[in-house]
Amino acid sequence: MGSSRCQACGVTISRYANEPVCPTCAASNNTEQVSVHVAAPIASAIWLWATPEATTAIATRDLPTILRTYRRINRLSQTAMAQVLGYDNSYVSMIETGKRAITDVASRRHIAARLGLPAHVLGVTGTDDAEYRAMLQFGDSTVRLAEVARQAGHAVEAVNELWPLVARLEARAAEGRLERDSLVLLAQARVALGVSLGTVLPEERLSSAARWTGLAVAVASRLDDQTFYAHTLRMHGNELRKAGHVGAGVARLEQSAKLSSQPAELGGTLAFLCRATGELGDAERFDAALAEYRRLLDRNAGSGLLFQPFTLREIELRGLLGTGRVSEAGRLVSISVGTPSAPQWRIIERVTSGEVLVAINERDAAADAFADAIKSAEHHRLPHQIQRTIRATTKADMQDLTHDAGAALTRTRSLLAPPPQ
Repeated sequence: MGSSRCQACGVTISRYANEPVCPTCAASNNTEQVSVHVAAPIASAIWLWATPEATTAIATRDLPTILRTYRRINRLSQTAMAQVLGYDNSYVSMIETGKRAITDVASRRHIAARLGLPAHVLGVTGTDDAEYRAMLQFGDSTVRLAEVARQAGHAVEAVNELWPLVARLEARAAEGRLERDSLVLLAQARVALGVSLGTVLPEERLSSAARWTGLAVAVASRLDDQTFYAHTLRMHGNELRKAGHVGAGVARLEQSAKLSSQPAELGGTLAFLCRATGELGDAERFDAALAEYRRLLDRNAGSGLLFQPFTLREIELRGLLGTGRVSEAGRLVSISVGTPSAPQWRIIERVTSGEVLVAINERDAAADAFADAIKSAEHHRLPHQIQRTIRATTKADMQDLTHDAGAALTRTRSLLAPPPQ
């Protein structure tokens, strides 16, 4: 099936999508126009199969080993195991001890289904298994390419590619057909979807982004991968902050900082932590996070969106303003440092600089910064950045710019609204 276009905004929809409206348009509207399957909570047995012991057993592809491990993890007797499989107790005993080899495809499929395992784990191949392997292979590429698209200013397209992948993985989880590789991909896709939604949704819908990143944290906490867990905590903390739950966001970010080991990872966490503590008006915690960020950047080459001089300047401006140090922010605002790694960061910086310039009574320069932000935010379809500009220009009594921003927001919303029925 080839790609089609959204009936609301005209963007290309993933070839795997089944709805005429793209997911971003659906998520941006206050009514549920697109029905996306959200799986029921994954059964506890599925989580147990994500433990290191279970992973080791599954990797052997040895049926007796898998059965014994499954029993031990789930604390089942052989009699209870026989009931799970629908076999006699003595038959299960012979399988576990290797006295009875199960070689026929039907029996292996039956056992895999009863244990909630993909059939290929027991050496059985078929159409579903081929699709599963393809989903793992191309799903990872989808997540990585969606992140590249988001960072390049194409977050709408990122959402449209990620949402169908997440829906397929959630449906598979609801059927009890998950192993560790699937759990990892599900967590990666959930956090990427949440962050992409957090880039393009208006402020009143940002709780959706926080919910998806929170679901990623729930999986990552069980995967025994400290680096990935720190990543999900970092992204979830920032989405919580954006959704107005700043205190909860700080808690997640501080937890992420403790787990982060690589400079760029820790730098990204500290950047978000600076933002959050600045918004809380907590000067002491802001200064501590900023000082650590600056020391880290002095010792390591900057990389990525969040760990570089341009980002340092923006978060410092915002934090100084948030903690009431207007004069210090005013001295810094005229200093140009580096270039942004993504279009949205240029917009973020323009709004922040505009707010500082208003605070030090440089109104003409502030107006230029706000006008630049409005134009760029509309171009990249970032409604919550337009909303930030509306608040800032309203507070500064810049009525013409507030009107311009309101018109830009209306046009942007019209692109994200579903078509009339």
